[in-house]
Amino acid sequence: MHIQDGRKRVVISNVTPQIEGGRFPAKRVIGEQLTLTADIIGDGHDVVAASVIYKHESDMNWEEIPMQYVINDQWQATWKPEKTGFYEYRFTGWIDHFTTWKKGLVKKYDAHQDISVEILIGAELLLEASQLANKKEKPVFTKWIKSLKSAENPEMAVNLAVSDEVANAIAQIRYTDRITVYDQTYKLEVERKKAGFSSWYELFPRSASALPDSHGTFNDVANLLPLVSKMGFDTLYFPPVHPIGEMKRKGKNNSLTPSESDPGSPWAIGNRLGGHKAIHPELGTIEDFEKLVAEAKNMGIEIAMDIAYQCAPDHPYVKEHPQWFKWRPDGTVQYAENPPKRYEDILPFDFETQDWQNLWEELKSVIDFWIGKGVRVFRIDNPHTKAFAFWEWMIGEVRKVNPEVIFLAEAFTRPRVMERLAKIGFNQSYTYFTWRNSKWEIEQYMHELTKTDQQYYFRPNFWPNTPDILPHHLVEGGENAHITRFILAATLSSNYGMYGPVYEYGVNTPHPGKEEYTDNEKYEIKHWDWNRYSRTREIITRVNRIRKENPALQSTWNIDFTETNNDMVICYVKADDATNNALIISVNLDVFNTQGAHIKVPIHRFGIHPDQTYRVSDMLSGEKYYWQGEYNFIQLNPYEMPAHILKIEKLNG
Repeated sequence: MHIQDGRKRVVISNVTPQIEGGRFPAKRVIGEQLTLTADIIGDGHDVVAASVIYKHESDMNWEEIPMQYVINDQWQATWKPEKTGFYEYRFTGWIDHFTTWKKGLVKKYDAHQDISVEILIGAELLLEASQLANKKEKPVFTKWIKSLKSAENPEMAVNLAVSDEVANAIAQIRYTDRITVYDQTYKLEVERKKAGFSSWYELFPRSASALPDSHGTFNDVANLLPLVSKMGFDTLYFPPVHPIGEMKRKGKNNSLTPSESDPGSPWAIGNRLGGHKAIHPELGTIEDFEKLVAEAKNMGIEIAMDIAYQCAPDHPYVKEHPQWFKWRPDGTVQYAENPPKRYEDILPFDFETQDWQNLWEELKSVIDFWIGKGVRVFRIDNPHTKAFAFWEWMIGEVRKVNPEVIFLAEAFTRPRVMERLAKIGFNQSYTYFTWRNSKWEIEQYMHELTKTDQQYYFRPNFWPNTPDILPHHLVEGGENAHITRFILAATLSSNYGMYGPVYEYGVNTPHPGKEEYTDNEKYEIKHWDWNRYSRTREIITRVNRIRKENPALQSTWNIDFTETNNDMVICYVKADDATNNALIISVNLDVFNTQGAHIKVPIHRFGIHPDQTYRVSDMLSGEKYYWQGEYNFIQLNPYEMPAHILKIEKLNG
């Protein structure tokens, strides 16, 4: 039987964050605070001390963060990692004999008891500590020991014992043979800022032409970059830009009988002209693509590519590597299907193939190829239909060389599956936001995302629509609903995206019996008047500017919901303590009627006295209001502006 070192008297348990006992790293971005907690106890009445020690993968030495007692034996420390990459961290605890002695000394002194023996005990503790002090500090300890023993009166001895100078020196001493180190070392992955704060805009490059009946090109997309930049988006996402399969091609509205002019779905990847490493010839050349990536970067925009690991029937892989696909008894390849849906133009890879290692290497090489062309952001189509082990390996290998690469998981599937994808490496994830509509649903979902362990590994990206999804509230609520849902997405989550320009133009005709667009752009080329005025676009531009100017909106985790006396009005506070930036966001969930509510402002959190007048400035409308106390009344007309984004400004006096 293994016997624990009896001198280690502290017990550590219930540590956070830890993902599956350390199997996966927790996640943060540069400059984002992480709170670490643990239950830490010691036997008897001796004082306990604790700390978190950590080191970056590139460092040799461990750093230390003292933990602070909170309540009921729970301790915590806060940490802002300074470098991207992986850190290791451990929880440690020990009996603090000097502080235990000091507290007893003060109690006896205050009780007017004889403390002469206690003074000698303190001198022994200082002598023991001095043996572990560095050469420069040893004389200081010697001086303190002498002063303690020769103190002219008890008061002088007590004053020395409780001094900050002595306390700070003692706090640096570690008796390693008495320190309990929690039996698990955990990892933290720190990523670049964009992983935690981004705004995505999706468009189809083939619909970017300014000329009717013309196939758009990358040069046409370059002409739209100023518009995307003006709207305030930092990520421009394209559906697949590869050659489109000519066999089993789909027609308009997913028809099985296309005409010769139908362009097919971009997700049916590959034909005689190439596959995942080729460009659709009507979009331009690889050189045109690289030029576009560079032009976008100069405007502060990153191009995000769609990676769909699937093939059209005439993709070169099918002929060159037939072992990577499932073949049916009739000699045909198994196409993708989700009855009653059938995707005859798409063939899934067989991740149980005997040749899986070569398949993995080839699929990773697709990412490497586009990284070589300047891409650092990838949206992965349906990752939940591919092997988890593959994603963990591929993402890990890619980010070893290119840690700045971001992978967004497009996985509208079961919760545990989505969580697993996040744990194994996806930096951002699609969510159920699209279907969370009522005040209760939104509050419960945000609690799940930000107040449970999901906050440490699942980084949500809120999309009010996609080319595949036109939710009923956008159909029924028109422009008001589009504006309301956008404001919710952009203020609840620090990462959000939208499919345009159908969103800002309010296109919302559903396909009969389905939650998707009719005349879907997935199957046909559109011609948009990109310069047309849109009230929704104006508000999008305004909110994106507000997001960039207010650090409180650059985190998802800092949300706290506040009370309202109307279930059609939702209200929440987001604050960034480092910059004293505090916002109150209130949204009318009724897209047809004006709604009013009394909302509760947590004034105590912002140091505002109940009798003090404070100002809130609405950054959407420019209006300023002077409020007093916790409860204040608001009224929101969805035809004017369905929301307030109020900046709290404490007045002097």
